[in-house]
Amino acid sequence: MAAKSANLYARIEPDVKEQAEGILAMLGIPASNAINMFYKQIILNRGLPFEVKIPASRPLDISGVSAKALDAELEKGYSDMMLGRTKPASQVFASIRKDYNV
Repeated sequence: MAAKSANLYARIEPDVKEQAEGILAMLGIPASNAINMFYKQIILNRGLPFEVKIPASRPLDISGVSAKALDAELEKGYSDMMLGRTKPASQVFASIRKDYNV
């Protein structure tokens, strides 16, 4: 294994850093090791190790939906359930993966 002697300085959003380092801590992976793994994946993939693109459509952001509109949507869902208009979860997740290319 090569000696670690190069430094990397990067400016990132404090909230992003905190969240990511919290997850890494739960995994027992120091941030420097995660960055090293990321760089190795860039080398192996000869580019980013994930797809970077703008999705065709975005999921609904409910923060802008009024309580009345949210209640109406929930009532529609409940009505569909009571009438047997349902789909298995596996089918729904497959559809989401296809729609959002995940």
